[in-house]
Amino acid sequence: MNSERPMTRSGNTFATFARRNSMLIILIALYILVAFTARGFMSIDNQLNILRTIAVPGMIAFGMTLLIIVGEIDLSVGSMVAASACVLAWLVSLISGGAFEPSVWHVVAAGILTLAFGASIGIFNGWLRNRFMVPTFISSLAMMATLAGLANLITDGTPIESFPSWYYFIGSGRIFHIPFPVYLLLLAFIVTHVLANYTSFGRSVYAIGGNAEAARLSGLHVNRTRTWCLVITSLFAVAGGIVYSSLLNSGNPTIAKGMELEVISAVIIGGVSLFGGKGSIWGAFVGVLFLGVLLNAMTLWGFNPYAQQVVRGVLILGAVFINLIIDRPAASHG
Repeated sequence: MNSERPMTRSGNTFATFARRNSMLIILIALYILVAFTARGFMSIDNQLNILRTIAVPGMIAFGMTLLIIVGEIDLSVGSMVAASACVLAWLVSLISGGAFEPSVWHVVAAGILTLAFGASIGIFNGWLRNRFMVPTFISSLAMMATLAGLANLITDGTPIESFPSWYYFIGSGRIFHIPFPVYLLLLAFIVTHVLANYTSFGRSVYAIGGNAEAARLSGLHVNRTRTWCLVITSLFAVAGGIVYSSLLNSGNPTIAKGMELEVISAVIIGGVSLFGGKGSIWGAFVGVLFLGVLLNAMTLWGFNPYAQQVVRGVLILGAVFINLIIDRPAASHG
């Protein structure tokens, strides 16, 4: 009997690891598959291109992870990206007086005001949730339409080109041959990972997502925590708008359409429960990287672009079933 115990423990340890890291295992398997079937996939340039492509949705996914864990959701992040890019371009033009080459301080001032704009949207959604019990699904759905309309109203449907020549660096520049947006992605990951795992705020997020009433009775600031999660998500969406405005060198109202679906897809695939209380920033990163690798692979394989949307939908459904299967043993042991 004693000789069998180490094997049992080892088996249990492996099973636990497999359950907790199922998407990571699938991601590794996908990497191996694509490496042998798609020429040029494993090149350094292509890997950096994947990271650059997922930088904006990845940053927003980290914020969305905190928000969904706490039991809320934000469907307006795609519109926020577009609106913030347009607001930033408009403010730069306004503050600089339409100068051909705005100064650094003009752009910085406009950036600060744009971040304040994004934060105010998060605060407003939090106020509606806390004061009038309006579900964030509803308020953010309304905000999605409002922000999309605002982006078109500011620009009159035409991109605003008001940025200086150096501004391209934020979206297209490189440091040590690594695209600058990748550094922003890494910074967002570190900040949200620390918040979720090593602060009282993170513990509150999980507790409220698990049982909001019990958290409230325990003395946690439920309303304040929800609002902060909404603000963090909005700020990451604004950061995404800044990156995209740099890539295009303009404020364009047509960017980031459908990005909310891409972000939520990555979060779900990464194992975050839509019912709240469960998930991790690392899981969200695995989810967004999985989508990025898959879309890159389908391009290299020569897939029809419209097929990518079909595959994404199937993956979301598959991820939901995988998470249900993974949770079932835990529930039975509970």
